[in-house]
Amino acid sequence: MTMTEKEKAEAGVLYNNKYDEELVAERMACNDLCHALNLLKPSQLAEREAILRRLFGAVKGEIEISTPFYCDYGYHIEVGERFYANYNCVILDEAPVIFGDDVFIGPHCGFYTAGHPIDFVQRNKGLEYA
Repeated sequence: MTMTEKEKAEAGVLYNNKYDEELVAERMACNDLCHALNLLKPSQLAEREAILRRLFGAVKGEIEISTPFYCDYGYHIEVGERFYANYNCVILDEAPVIFGDDVFIGPHCGFYTAGHPIDFVQRNKGLEYA
């Protein structure tokens, strides 16, 4: 049985996310939500929280993110109680990213689960792993 690119990613083996329609559609939907979040006024607290709860896989309690914020899929991200991320947070969530309770992230921080092969032939094919 042939694995889809998404199944390969979930298994931690090399996959190509550029040509898999499902992964491309999921990234686009996530990018649209991040864009909508980043356009909201800081005072639009309810709208901001609603987008974050829709974007993330699980939100246990209070959540606040100072924009801009960027992630790739969103549904791989889980946060506990009292989560805060400061300006310019990037989470490349090709694999699960789980934050516990009372997490406060400083500005310009990134969390990256995507990796690329060192071998240039594989890298030039657009392959990555999560």
